[in-house]
Amino acid sequence: MVSSTKDDKQPPRAPLEMQHHESPQRPIWQLIMVSAIAAGVQFGWALQLSLLTPYVQLLGVPHAWSSFIWLCGPISGMIVQPVVGYYSDRCTSRFGRRRPFIAGGALLVAIAVFLIGYAADIGVSAGDKLGAPTKPRAVAIFVVGFWILDVANNTLQGPCRALLADLSGSNSSKIRTGNAMFAFFMGVGNVLGYAAGSYTHLYQIVPFTKTAACDVYCANLKTCFFISIALLVSITVLALATVSEDVFVPEAVDKSNGKQMVFFGEMLGALKEMSRPMWILLMVTCLNWVAWFPFFLFDTDWMGKEVYGGEVGTGPAGQLYNRGVRAGALGLLINSVVSGLSSLCIEHLARWVGGVKRLWGGVNFLLAICLAMTVLVTKMAESERQFTTLPDGTTTPLPPNAGIKGGALSIFAVLGAPLAVTFSVPCALASIFSNDSGAGQGLSLGVLNLAIVIPQMVVSVLSGPWDALFGGGNLPAFVVGAVAAAISGIFAFTMLPSPPPDVVLSKVSGGGMH
Repeated sequence: MVSSTKDDKQPPRAPLEMQHHESPQRPIWQLIMVSAIAAGVQFGWALQLSLLTPYVQLLGVPHAWSSFIWLCGPISGMIVQPVVGYYSDRCTSRFGRRRPFIAGGALLVAIAVFLIGYAADIGVSAGDKLGAPTKPRAVAIFVVGFWILDVANNTLQGPCRALLADLSGSNSSKIRTGNAMFAFFMGVGNVLGYAAGSYTHLYQIVPFTKTAACDVYCANLKTCFFISIALLVSITVLALATVSEDVFVPEAVDKSNGKQMVFFGEMLGALKEMSRPMWILLMVTCLNWVAWFPFFLFDTDWMGKEVYGGEVGTGPAGQLYNRGVRAGALGLLINSVVSGLSSLCIEHLARWVGGVKRLWGGVNFLLAICLAMTVLVTKMAESERQFTTLPDGTTTPLPPNAGIKGGALSIFAVLGAPLAVTFSVPCALASIFSNDSGAGQGLSLGVLNLAIVIPQMVVSVLSGPWDALFGGGNLPAFVVGAVAAAISGIFAFTMLPSPPPDVVLSKVSGGGMH
């Protein structure tokens, strides 16, 4: 972080600024250890993204309403991550500023995963009827667990990224490298999560997960979550045991102004004092997530319904839908492999294209093209759909041909590159701009998170009714995402400032980077 000159005549700091004690840069292996926590976190996220939207529909939540459940994440992220960031900036624990929050987040993940995995069982025990189309008690347990899981993930990820910035000192290149490694391990976690989610017999490892209330699909999900707990706890314990933090000693606080709403005052101060580069970063990030979130919500549902032509439920149409969901999980697995490999090349790609702003702008245009291509793949699947007649006389669609499936999986694969940049570049830029302004890393990343969760809230509320307005499919939300991605790319190219060169930021003159 930026070191301040000891000068009695120095003007007072702005409300969002803190006393920064320049710490020596840590060896790269410590950045790797902290970044590896992302693999455990993202394993659980991969299960959410690939399996939970179909799962809640099996519990009886209609497609038009399933997106509202995803409001849990944005709402908790809007509140939890800034609060956690603020207090982790000021934590004076003997264990360090960030590590207590990381440990607490891992514990909450374990609790949440238990509730989600056993939602159907608890629901039946509480009065839900087996085979009923809607299981309200199971849905209630699921929503509580899902909410806790999102709170836990936000408690984990913010301090992890802030700790990476702390360990990097004030070296902008090392900050970008740390965030690129974080994105790489997110890709690793995604690969593991999607691979587990696509394997239909995983429950046989722990056969007690299959019960009268929890069928094979549910038992597989439950088993995957057990594995995610073991992975996250193991990596977190190892990282916290090997990477130490110095005890934070804050400077004296002037209490002459009486009691204040400290956190909200700091948040308002952070927003008022933000430099122009940070505001532009928030705008580009906001549009970027308007584009991404519909795909995150409905990617496997799109494969099951639009590409495969199935329907949620039982019978041949339900089986076809489940095959599509599994194919979507395979697509997400391929996406994660590409994302993980791309994250290792971000620094080289940025230099090749002339800077991170051009890289981010370019991949936003690529995102827009891929989302638009979902319309083409869907229309081709509909025009070439073949049907078969069952012995009882009903007609059911057949799976799409290899060309259609290949086209859909290609979209998943190509999207891996922009996903790696999305998981790395915005957080790295926020940390760099934060260093230049003197703001706390935790609070600055919390402010950035507002630009991520607010569009998620908007998409969660509007995407279901918006899709229903055009017939109940997923394409209308994808088209809106394509337009948002294109606008985000334009703003990244034309308005987003370039970060400083790969030098220690204390050598860069203060003030905003224009």
